[in-house]
Amino acid sequence: MLPTTLDATKAMLKADPSVTPAERSHLLALLRNCGKPEAPPPAPSEPRIVRRAEAARRLGVSLRAVDHWARTGILRKVVLPGRVRAAGFRESDITDLITGRRASA
Repeated sequence: MLPTTLDATKAMLKADPSVTPAERSHLLALLRNCGKPEAPPPAPSEPRIVRRAEAARRLGVSLRAVDHWARTGILRKVVLPGRVRAAGFRESDITDLITGRRASA
């Protein structure tokens, strides 16, 4: 397949709001591999890091509440890979708070 055909298909899929990003990636991978399914991604060796805004959205609280919980130790900040000041939170810590496995403020 020509690269221009792949680019055109990518643009059409991106313009279609009914196609999710995961579906778009899957379809493009199928096109690149001539219809053969791609190998499953390797299991993540490091925990998934969630940014501050995403953590607030998942927990149903404000950004200030997330910052307060980080200062008081309820949530532990993790420096994002390759960054100096940017930090996030482990997805497992957020899930623990949601399910009630850790005490919250």
